[in-house]
Amino acid sequence: MPYTPPPAGACVTLEDDIRCILAPNPSPMTFHGTNTYILGQGEVCIIDPGPVSDDHLQAIRDALDPDERVAAILCTHAHLDHTPLAARLSDKVNAPVYAFGTALAGESPSMAALRASGALGGGEGIDHGFEPDNTLADGEVLEIGQLTLHAIWTPGHLSNHLCFREGDRLFSGDHVMEWATSMISPPDGDLNAFMASLRKLQTTPSRVFYPAHGGPVLAPDARLKELYDHRLKREAQIMDALAANSGTAAELAAGIYTDVPEALLPAATRNVLAHLIALADQGRAHHSGSLSAGTVFELS
Repeated sequence: MPYTPPPAGACVTLEDDIRCILAPNPSPMTFHGTNTYILGQGEVCIIDPGPVSDDHLQAIRDALDPDERVAAILCTHAHLDHTPLAARLSDKVNAPVYAFGTALAGESPSMAALRASGALGGGEGIDHGFEPDNTLADGEVLEIGQLTLHAIWTPGHLSNHLCFREGDRLFSGDHVMEWATSMISPPDGDLNAFMASLRKLQTTPSRVFYPAHGGPVLAPDARLKELYDHRLKREAQIMDALAANSGTAAELAAGIYTDVPEALLPAATRNVLAHLIALADQGRAHHSGSLSAGTVFELS
């Protein structure tokens, strides 16, 4: 059954201790908007406060019961549709903000070098001003009331991306969604890290995933396999295209993403570039000279 989103600002109960408020920021990249979750009863945490919006801030506050206390604000990653409201919400409810770190925390040396070169562009949508009050390490456990939350570092979409597991539920941020695959745009995104994070979640059994966009993922194991296989299929398409002709990411994307609306082709190009960089790191493709968005790749 297709997912039917609630109205923006409405508070929807998903489980006895999980409520969701949809932020008013629909777009081709955010689907119907950002899901802000309230987890717990009595003493609660808020996951992904969302973009700057007076209406959304008020909707979150209205969704809280008068006797509830917000003990923590958790952010999956520092994109502008997830974290900008965190500081204001923190001031209003007197709760600390937790995340893996600032926007570039956990970035690999190779991606840091590409960022420093400036040749790939990138940085779109990043909340560079985000600074959590507390950082969470991979595997760290946070006790909030009756909740036991496990932080799982899942870089790939962004280097500071965390998922949060509570019991048999996992809040998957932008890493695993039902409606679309994650955007991987280097140097912000790292495909090799993304694939490793998918494998990591495959060893973390869960009944349901609650993503930051779209409806719940009700068959997590199947969805993880589907996403992993999708990337392998895309990789094979790129390899086949390179076997026929060398090309830039844009040229390869135009030939592969033939069913994608033109407005989304730049995003598809960034995804292809992520694959090409990953293939080059693996020694399966190569390019001459320094790397840029217009670099021509060929098979090794």
